[in-house]
Amino acid sequence: MSRDQETNSEPVRLLFEMTREDNPRLYDDLIRFNKGTKRVNRLRFLAHEGLLAQNWMLVPSAGTLSQGTVSALPTPSKVNPAVAGHVVQAFDAPMVDGED
Repeated sequence: MSRDQETNSEPVRLLFEMTREDNPRLYDDLIRFNKGTKRVNRLRFLAHEGLLAQNWMLVPSAGTLSQGTVSALPTPSKVNPAVAGHVVQAFDAPMVDGED
């Protein structure tokens, strides 16, 4: 086994401290969980999602895609305010008797 293969197969271990001043958003998200597995899994999930988001930004723009690929992309549509109002109403808090 080459050195590169050995390095890639060994686990990565991290130990770090973070205060709220370092990154308030991340700190607030992680502090919700007790120390241990749940907090570690949340950090692992956020790191994974961050990598996906970072790689999404590397997708070539539509200007460099072939014409066949561009035609397969969904076209943006305008939002119909009447339909949007019905959707908002459907997911709004339920009305209590006597309310209008």
